[in-house]
Amino acid sequence: MEDNELASGETFNELFLGLELGMEKKTFYEKCWKMNQEGILLNGPTELSIEYKVEMPSGLPTKMRFYPKFDQDKIYLMPADYSYDGWAPWNEDLAVEKLRADVVALYEQWYGDGFIEVNSEDGSQVVFVKMDGNRRVRIYKKNLSTVRAEIVDLKIQKQLEEYPS
Repeated sequence: MEDNELASGETFNELFLGLELGMEKKTFYEKCWKMNQEGILLNGPTELSIEYKVEMPSGLPTKMRFYPKFDQDKIYLMPADYSYDGWAPWNEDLAVEKLRADVVALYEQWYGDGFIEVNSEDGSQVVFVKMDGNRRVRIYKKNLSTVRAEIVDLKIQKQLEEYPS
């Protein structure tokens, strides 16, 4: 699937909130600063994280925390962690499996249908994946309370794997 999409030559750079793969680091900081001033984004709990109260298809209050990885001062990877507000291990209504389904539904709104479920060889991990040209989106359970989504420019990632700096 990856080879076919990369061979298509199509380029999809849209992320979310007006951010894009390939965006210059300076532009990223300027856009985020402006959204922070407008109260849309907050500083996350760690040094390199940005927090956004995202509206989920379920309507459940959810935090999205993100911070990109750069290559040559341009975004090539955007990991984003999602967690329901008020999560507790005994609250089945906020279980991570429900959160993962909610994140997949959100990403279908943002990027369209076409996510496929892929299981690891040992069956321990379930990942939902969608490829559009150069852009690969993966959604999976990170831990007991968090779902991770990773959006990557696969062309750049493959170059970095082939020629690490």
